[in-house]
Amino acid sequence: MKKIVTVCGMGIGTSVLLKMNLEKVVKQRGLEATVIASDIDSVPHKAEDADVILTSAEFEPRLTGLPAQVIVISNFFDLDEIDDKLADLLGEE
Repeated sequence: MKKIVTVCGMGIGTSVLLKMNLEKVVKQRGLEATVIASDIDSVPHKAEDADVILTSAEFEPRLTGLPAQVIVISNFFDLDEIDDKLADLLGEE
């Protein structure tokens, strides 16, 4: 089971929106994943055992050096973009 962390500045707005949309995509794909939302300052703790971190381009530079792969999502409302990025992660087309 994958652990995916969604990240925004406060952990209560866009990261929760991205979490909800990511959970929809994960369910549509029939995958098993734990998805948690986090604020940027809590990421080192919350993502220490994560496989993937999804965030906006704004926060990507602050996530370097973490063991998880960081994926930038441009539009948190776009389920197709989230699905495409997830497919890239899984090595699918």
